[in-house]
Amino acid sequence: MSIKSKFDRDVAIIVAMSAEVADYLDSDVLFWSMQSSGMPKLTLGGYLMRQYRLLTLADQLSMEEQQQLNRAVSHFNRALIERVVRFEKKAHVELEARIRQWGELLRDVEIEGKIAPGNYATAVETRAMLAAITEKLQKRPYQLQPRVMPRIDLLDRNLQRYWEPGNFIWSTDWQEAYPQVDFWWLYGLPKK
Repeated sequence: MSIKSKFDRDVAIIVAMSAEVADYLDSDVLFWSMQSSGMPKLTLGGYLMRQYRLLTLADQLSMEEQQQLNRAVSHFNRALIERVVRFEKKAHVELEARIRQWGELLRDVEIEGKIAPGNYATAVETRAMLAAITEKLQKRPYQLQPRVMPRIDLLDRNLQRYWEPGNFIWSTDWQEAYPQVDFWWLYGLPKK
């Protein structure tokens, strides 16, 4: 997949997600089925992960894509204005689910000793979503529950026991958005 199609896809996803975020936040559903076919399920982590990398790499987008992105982010933020508590609550529910999901992957690595590079590249999206959600919840007017970061840090320390540093595991098109110092878990693979 070319860099252009990667950007096109992420922009299309974030536009579709922002259009449905108000209904999503008003619901009790954690994994929202999008109305547009071929789209991933809407979650706050999925949206925020894409928003982070698109905003970070915005200079690589066309003017039309930048405008679409800006409109989507603005629409998303407007939906949050009247739903601060709902956003925070749903974000914490997703954090719990993602922490469990990430922990299960790490237990599998510990038991089986390794994970195929392609499988890890897909599974590590969970860790990227954890980073995106916690970053958002640490900004006003939101509040990150104090027990979240110690749990993520514990999982990171467990992963580091099996970590073999290496190359960036996602497409190099995204590498600029994910510096190794902050996103070390994207630079290598877990091996026992």
